Amino acid sequence: MIVVMKSGADPEEIEKAKATMIELGYQPHTIEGLLRTVIGAVGDERGKPEDVEALSILNGVEKVIPILPAHKLASREFKQEDTEVKVKDAVVGSNKIPVIAGPCSVESEQQLMEIAHAIKKSGATMLRGGAYKPRSSPYTFQGMGVEGLKLLAQAREETGLPIVTEILDPHDLDSVVQYADVLQIGARNSQNYALLKEVGKSGKPVLLKRGMSTTIKEFLMCAEYILSEGNEDVMLCERGIRTFETATRNTFDLNAIPVLKERTHLPIIADPSHGTGYWQYVTPMALASIAAGADGIIVEVHNNPEVAVSDGGQSLKPKKFAELMQKAAAVAKAVGREL
Repeated sequence: MIVVMKSGADPEEIEKAKATMIELGYQPHTIEGLLRTVIGAVGDERGKPEDVEALSILNGVEKVIPILPAHKLASREFKQEDTEVKVKDAVVGSNKIPVIAGPCSVESEQQLMEIAHAIKKSGATMLRGGAYKPRSSPYTFQGMGVEGLKLLAQAREETGLPIVTEILDPHDLDSVVQYADVLQIGARNSQNYALLKEVGKSGKPVLLKRGMSTTIKEFLMCAEYILSEGNEDVMLCERGIRTFETATRNTFDLNAIPVLKERTHLPIIADPSHGTGYWQYVTPMALASIAAGADGIIVEVHNNPEVAVSDGGQSLKPKKFAELMQKAAAVAKAVGREL
């Protein structure tokens, strides 16, 4: 449920409301607005009548509103205005659309630095790159680990681009947090609840990808695990789902963008690289995502995709990425936003 405090409620009244929530078995989450404070009371119940009454009579409380969706903290009922996630100087969820780009895997210093400088020149906002890679086969390249993280940090030092990299195992969290600016949860780990809880405790911004067979309701519940640990900096990523279609690697669910924008205040990132699996479809779907209301895009870029150790077929070459950025700027302007 949501407890809306009166305009001008003093700190003692707010703390009393939070303490009462805890006594009733709820976990309070506070949003400080310009005019009033809103406190989300999160628990198993959807607001028992007796609990609603107990909170309603407290000094400083204006009203108590039950939240019906199971994804309470992620819901529009809890927070109607869009959440903005700050990553260094970038803001995700504002009128400006950030672009995250880089290779699927960090392969070498030369490879990463060449790509990082190229995407920076074309206007990318953040650098993505995998140091730990979840692969379908245990015999394929699994990533460079800590050495890859160090190379990403070096690329950040040279270009100023914040780093987005994937975390696979809670045991690696300390190492990844040390180097990363954004923790990415991949599709295969979207319902790894133990991992979601740990990244929720980390305090780092999180890019949560949709599982390949995850419904939108399930996706929002995955985000709820992170939010419930006190981490409000969560970005949702639509990266395609598994269907009967075989013409593309996945079916990019463009519908999910406006649906999620309606149901949650969290910013939505589109991943047309994984969503299609073929480089020639990445630009059209990236542009469609911006038109559909995405708050950002993430694309894979490789300087020599023919010999990439992973996902070369869906990676844009730097020249193609530069062309995408030009087209994306035009589409963003057409819908009243900017790149």
